[in-house]
Formats: sequence, structure tokens, C-alpha cells
Amino acid sequence: MSGYDAVAETIRVEGTRILATLIRTVGDVQLAEDAVQEATLAALGAWPVTGVPPEPRAWLTVTARRKAIDLIRRERARVGKERDSVELLELSQPEDVDLLRLVFTCCHPTLSPASRIALALRTLCGLSPTQIAGVLLTTEAATEKRLTRARQKIAAARIPYRVPAETELPDRIPAVCGVIHTLYTAGHAPVEGRQAYDVDACAEAIRLAELLHELLPEQPMPTAVLALLLLTEARRPARLDDNGEVVTLDCQDRSRWDADAIARGIALLNDSLLRSNQQADPYQLQAAIAAEHARAARYADTDWPEIVRLYDLLVSIAPSPAASLSRAVAVAEAADTTAALKLLDEVPVSPRWHAVRAEFLAREHRYTEAAAELGQALNAQSTDAERHYRERRREHFLSLASTATEATEPRH
Repeated sequence: MSGYDAVAETIRVEGTRILATLIRTVGDVQLAEDAVQEATLAALGAWPVTGVPPEPRAWLTVTARRKAIDLIRRERARVGKERDSVELLELSQPEDVDLLRLVFTCCHPTLSPASRIALALRTLCGLSPTQIAGVLLTTEAATEKRLTRARQKIAAARIPYRVPAETELPDRIPAVCGVIHTLYTAGHAPVEGRQAYDVDACAEAIRLAELLHELLPEQPMPTAVLALLLLTEARRPARLDDNGEVVTLDCQDRSRWDADAIARGIALLNDSLLRSNQQADPYQLQAAIAAEHARAARYADTDWPEIVRLYDLLVSIAPSPAASLSRAVAVAEAADTTAALKLLDEVPVSPRWHAVRAEFLAREHRYTEAAAELGQALNAQSTDAERHYRERRREHFLSLASTATEATEPRH
């Protein structure tokens, strides 16, 4: 591996931990990001010449720390910065604790829900403003402004970089759970790029969910989030074939699913439900839906009426375009495509909306319309694997439409 590749790989895998460690010591998100960026530039200049160091992450952490000291000394304006720069030498806290502190900082109640998620996606997942805009269904310019305002508010309000006191936790838990779930979703279903999913982003979200569960083992919501992520991740090995092409749920080889992750996810879900006094939260419902899929030995064995019931509950307590769209899919699978098409009229249009509607129309033998819907879906950003799948489906529908036309034409 070349020096340049080693820098890119280290930042991709370890960048979040380095940033979290630095934020803890400087107490300033923007300053920490600047220091990590300068350390990365230093590595790009040094490693191709001197070789990759034995401990790349340690090299970057120490260099970033020194860069932060230099940046603080250059500021001069803030009282006590010389003292703070000395404290940068004390990096004894576990990095896992740093990451959890960073999540809670991103989820401070003074920040808006959208700002919390945007800041977390930027600092924890390293997503670009363009990628974040795709996740949040907004523009890149709006995302940039949201990130700037969030950092300014954290600095101006002197929001502490820590796990909050026990009395503060109930108000913060839903936001933290929402951020961790969004982080996983961003990796599980990226909006663009060559890869169908980001393994590292998914692993990081699961690790954060594990940390939160360890911190709050008696709280049902963090337990449910971990259950949901494990049950979803268990199916990942079967999502692509050996050629990297998308394999839909009905065609997946279920022997490739992670049985241990499924068993643990179901156990965590049951534990969460026992602690929730019969009041299911959105993550429990989503985990219950994932568990229904996991329990079915074959696609044909899926209990679609139960899944529809769970989606009905989910839409009633936590309405969202994604939940409504998935509910329509469940209704269609429960053998009522006509009703599912009507439900789509109540869901905001998106690339996935067009792709779902195409499948519904094809079931009613409306192949030309189905191909047109997939054409709409192909106009939007997507991963290469998703684009290839939609292109193949569109060609298939066009072929079926042509065959149907030939069959109805009069013979002379």
C-alpha cells in the first residue's frame, strides 16, 4: 500500500476516533476538525517519502494534537488557551468514551433535530455536505449553513463535551438514538457512490449502539436500537451476489444471514419490550418488523399481515415518508396491490417511490408505465449497484411490454 493510500485508509477507518479524542481535549469541534485536517496534510507530505509509520493512527493523533496546540497558540484571543494547550498532552480517556461524549454533544437539546443529525453525520461518519443533504433530503448549501450554525451554537453556549448527568438523560436519549440510527442508515443505504453499502459506517453505528446500551442497560430505547441494527445487519451478507449485483429480499439466500446476530437481536428486542410497559417506541416496532423477516425460513413464509399491522402502528406514532412507503410495500406483499398503489398517493415522491411504484404497476401488467417510473428513478443519484439493478428491471419491463403488445396485435 502506498503512503497516499495508507493515509486515506487510516482516515477512513480511524478518523472519527482521532477527531473524538481531540474534541474532548480542546472542547471545540471546529478547532479539532482543523487540526485533524492539518495532520492529514502532514501525513500526505511525509508518509510517501519516509514510509508508513508502524502505528498510523497514533502518528496522526499525536500530529493532530500538536497542530491543535499550534492553532490554539495562534488564536491568542481566548483566555487560558496556553493552559489548555498543556492539557492536550493528557489523552488518557478511553476512545470509546470520547465517541459517546461526541454523540451526546451533537445531540444537545439546544440544537435542532436536523442540526443534530447533520453534525453527527459530519463528525462521526465523515460524510460530505452533499451526502448529508441526500440523507436529509435538502440542499448542500442548506446543509453547510446548518453545520456552521451548529458549531457556532456549541462554541457560544459552551456546550460541555460529556455524557450528561443521569437527570438529563431522559430528554437526550431519543435524540442520541435517532442519530445512531441515522448513522447506520447512511451506511446501510447510501445515496450515491460505487459501493452498495458502507461497511465501516455500519460497524461504527453498531459500536456506538453497543456503547449506549452498556451505559444505559435498563433503558428500553437504546436496547431496541441495538436490536434493530443487529437484525438489519444480519441480512447484509446476502444483499449482493458474487458479482456485486443487488439481490432483493425475496431472492436472498437466507443461509447467508448471520444467525447469531439474529438471535441476539431478537433477545434484545424481547428485553426492551419487557421494560417498556407495553408502550412500543419506533425502534421497537422497526426491530419487530425486522424480526418477522428473520423468523421466516423462506420468503413465502413471511407473515405479511403482521408486518402490515406493525407498520400501521409505526406510522401512527412516528410518521415518516420512509415508514409510509415501506407500509405500502407490506400491503402489496399481503396481496393487495391496488390498495398499495392508492397508499402511494399519500407518500412524498422520491427515487425509491418511483422504483416501488414501478414494481406495483408491473404486478398489474402495466409494464410500459412501470418502465417509465424506473426511468424517473434513474434520473436521481444512487449507488452503482442500485442503478444497475434499476436498469435491469427497466429493460425487463420494456421487454414484457413489447411481448404483450405483440400478443395483442391482430395477425394477417
